[in-house]
Amino acid sequence: MGLPFVALSGASSIMYKNMGISDTQIALWTSLIMLPWTLKPLWGPFLEMYKTKKFFVYTTQIFTGLVFGLLALTLQLDHFFSFSIAMLTIIAISGATHDTAADGVYLNELTPKLQAKFVGWQGAFYNVAKVFSGGALVYLAGQLEKEIGIPSAWMVVMFIYGIIMVLLGLYNMRALPSSSQVKTTSSVREGFATLKDVIITFFQKKHIWASLCFIVFYRFAEGQAIKIVPLFFKASRESGGLGLSTSEIGLLYGVFGSIAFVLGSILAGYYVSNKGLTRRTLFILCAFFNFPFAAYAFLAIFMPTNLYVIAAAVAIEYLGYGYGFVGLILFMMQNIAPGKYKMAHYAFGSGLMNLGFMIPSMISGLLSDMLGYKEFFIWVLIATIPAFIVTWLVPLKTPEEIENDSATV
Repeated sequence: MGLPFVALSGASSIMYKNMGISDTQIALWTSLIMLPWTLKPLWGPFLEMYKTKKFFVYTTQIFTGLVFGLLALTLQLDHFFSFSIAMLTIIAISGATHDTAADGVYLNELTPKLQAKFVGWQGAFYNVAKVFSGGALVYLAGQLEKEIGIPSAWMVVMFIYGIIMVLLGLYNMRALPSSSQVKTTSSVREGFATLKDVIITFFQKKHIWASLCFIVFYRFAEGQAIKIVPLFFKASRESGGLGLSTSEIGLLYGVFGSIAFVLGSILAGYYVSNKGLTRRTLFILCAFFNFPFAAYAFLAIFMPTNLYVIAAAVAIEYLGYGYGFVGLILFMMQNIAPGKYKMAHYAFGSGLMNLGFMIPSMISGLLSDMLGYKEFFIWVLIATIPAFIVTWLVPLKTPEEIENDSATV
């Protein structure tokens, strides 16, 4: 799940930065192509009726791998930006479809207690992909850039993405459980009728509008910060950046970020498993998620040159990110997903969550260009306020309600 998403939202930003595309263009287009993760609820119900969730998991992984291979070839063309964005859009559609099916496997195979227990591990592995993509592969690209040039270096990296995805698809073809019931539909009309029912029942859920405000605004600050951070690291010190090399950025994410992120995700999983998702625990998770963005404001204001100081800031932010993101995922599993269409309703929730990330990301490049990096990251701290407000106000299901939901599905 993590590898295609981070390739599109993170690694591609560094690639385009090195290939001479402006921050405004990068932020706009690498955010806009994430739209399928918001729209995936529209085709989620059809996945409920055709084949199995396992089938869609491994077929989309293999297809995504093949399109990464085509993407690699476009980087050698004169109009590489347009062609590569088109390939990334196809990857986004495939990746969003994959995520819907993979979430369905998780929700259907595990009880609410096990979902809470392993949600930290789910987040940890998702973010292993994140730091592998934004860390190890970016570091490799930086090393290759010195030897074979920027376009060829990123072509090799995109081929590696493709190979990994194909291998994962072949592995999951054998490894995933096949207990999900095969469903078929006799007509397109039946499919759209199901979609209509999915939408109606979704918006009939108790406290649904408050829940949607929560999942949209929880990531409001993150959507702005995460898109600009690698561009800030890469930009020259004369323009307010830190002037890091591509390899140094990969090292920060791949070593310091990876350890902190995995640790934060695992600790949070055990924390919510023991404490449950209460207002107190959710507010603590929100604080862990948002306060560490102050680390980037510190870097932008003081512009340290010591790589270990920069690495410490990255580790603090990633630890908090990994810890706090678990709260959002578990909230959707227990407060959004339960019901007749568990997979489709979770897809609605995660799609709208992505919208809360995508829209701020789209304007982040314009804001950072207007304000400058220092003022931009100060603004990001102000932008965390809505997350705390919605976290404090959102209604939560009681443990008894969660158990009843599980028993009736």
